[in-house]
Amino acid sequence: MFIQTEATPNPATLKFLPGRPVLPEGTAEFRDPAEAGRSPLAERLFSVNGVSGVFLGHDFISVTKANGEWQHLKPALLGAIMEHFMAGVPVMVQAGPAQAAAGEAGAEFFEEADGEIVETIKELIETRVRPAVAQDGGDITFQGFRDGIVYLNMRGSCSGCPSSTATLKNGIQNLLRHFIPEVREVQAVN
Repeated sequence: MFIQTEATPNPATLKFLPGRPVLPEGTAEFRDPAEAGRSPLAERLFSVNGVSGVFLGHDFISVTKANGEWQHLKPALLGAIMEHFMAGVPVMVQAGPAQAAAGEAGAEFFEEADGEIVETIKELIETRVRPAVAQDGGDITFQGFRDGIVYLNMRGSCSGCPSSTATLKNGIQNLLRHFIPEVREVQAVN
């Protein structure tokens, strides 16, 4: 098994590509070892000293470090990922990743009259934004729309990334404003 690694715009996060599907659908994020109970893979990764977050995507794993150097952490993480997949253990054992992602994001909010605008926002995020953000080891999902402001959830390597503000303001906000004049601003929610 050959596992590729890629740097992300977030210097505290590294993306691992195991060359096989990680989650068949959806994503899952674990911000501490207590949350990792539903994922044997996340539990194994949190056992590496210095890991502060794990994000699972369709074909990648993003690991965020609290401390330590990647040159020391990377071999242990590669070993943990390889051991997990070679053992044939499932990635998730409880509530599927799609439910986990929805539960973490909370309920969407917007006025019923804005339904058509929201559908266009969601379509643009799904087709243009999420694939690009997944390339960097993260995910962005729609949270709400109110008074011309689009609220987005940033997860994985996007969460806490120094360049996430530039991504929101210069990238996503400009894209949405170009196609949807009603959008005035884009903000991240935690």
